[in-house]
Amino acid sequence: MSPDERSQYQEMGGDIREILFSAQQIQDRIQALGDQITQDYRGKDLLVIGVLKGVTFFIADLLRAIHLPLEVDFLAVASYSAEARNQGLVRLVKDLETPINGRDVLFVEDMVDTGLTLNYLLRSLRMRQPASLQVCTLFNKPARRLIDTPIKYVGFDLPDLFVVGYGLDFRERYRNLPFVGILKAQALQKAGKNSAG
Repeated sequence: MSPDERSQYQEMGGDIREILFSAQQIQDRIQALGDQITQDYRGKDLLVIGVLKGVTFFIADLLRAIHLPLEVDFLAVASYSAEARNQGLVRLVKDLETPINGRDVLFVEDMVDTGLTLNYLLRSLRMRQPASLQVCTLFNKPARRLIDTPIKYVGFDLPDLFVVGYGLDFRERYRNLPFVGILKAQALQKAGKNSAG
């Protein structure tokens, strides 16, 4: 653990049980993904699309690791309810500003778990007739997959545990951690009690 990671780890009041991926491991993997994407998209009209807000940290670092001319745009979605989210039903709260017809599109996610939301968004994007559409995710949770959607670029597979950091949150907290760690059960319970009152 680097001194910066140790400091942030301590600032969180011991809410993190274990660090799964250090900041250095994450940056090394993103560089490798960027190198592969650079190779695969050389000579193509690349448009990178991310889904706010969790993807913010990953997409910023990934874009710097891709050594090609490209454009970037964002979608934002919200769930109607927990039940709707479990069915993959989401509400689009920010649409793309860039037309994607005939473009080579790389869809970037911070994490894919059930695949329901991803499947919904990819169906919507395919209707706009891009030349190609591939998916890149930094974190993949295959144990939770309900819809098998091909993911071309994967950073890390995650165990089926509640993890936070590097864009992944719990009730909008912990996104700013430079590493990814497992959140302690006590932190989950404490947040539940605070939100109930």
